[in-house]
Amino acid sequence: MVPQLSEADMDTIADALVETGYIVLPDTLPPSVCEQLLQSSKSATWDDFRPAAIGRGSEQQRIESIRSDQIRWLSEQHPTDKFYLELMTQLRQGMNKRLFLGLFDFESHYAIYEPGAFYQKHSDVLQGTRNRILTSVLFLNHDWRSEHAGELVIYDENDNKLETIAPEFGKWVVFLSERFPHEVLRTEVNRYSIAGWFRVSNANHGF
Repeated sequence: MVPQLSEADMDTIADALVETGYIVLPDTLPPSVCEQLLQSSKSATWDDFRPAAIGRGSEQQRIESIRSDQIRWLSEQHPTDKFYLELMTQLRQGMNKRLFLGLFDFESHYAIYEPGAFYQKHSDVLQGTRNRILTSVLFLNHDWRSEHAGELVIYDENDNKLETIAPEFGKWVVFLSERFPHEVLRTEVNRYSIAGWFRVSNANHGF
């Protein structure tokens, strides 16, 4: 059965995006789906993953001094991925209904940060474009402790630190892509997550 986001969840997320521009949700997504996503990430071979790059298209570059995670894009052909993508479709439709964002699609990848990996402060809006509107990050790490590090740090538009978020299992972060630079601090253990972006077809959106 396809999991569902409740109308109350949608209202909570929409209200937070209007008031602060971001929200941290500790246990909104179904734990069974999160567990399947974690096992899918752990059971994949390294041939399925590739070093993450920065930029897009012909401008893509692999620069380990900026980011050093490994990624695999989600696919609707994979049953576990499809469950998560269906939840994100519900979120897209819910935010369009409430906030008139004009979101039309979603792209997402697994990310594995091995010990020592990090991602320096950056914006999710690619240079020369404004089509990424909403960012989603789901963490998949059981029994995370402070000494494991690897936190997500969110900044405001003036580079003031807003929040440091431990990547604990099932925690879900949603924020407006243009407004919040962020970074992943160096991790001391394997760190599993899924990052994704809701996009519009052009720069004209209703928020």
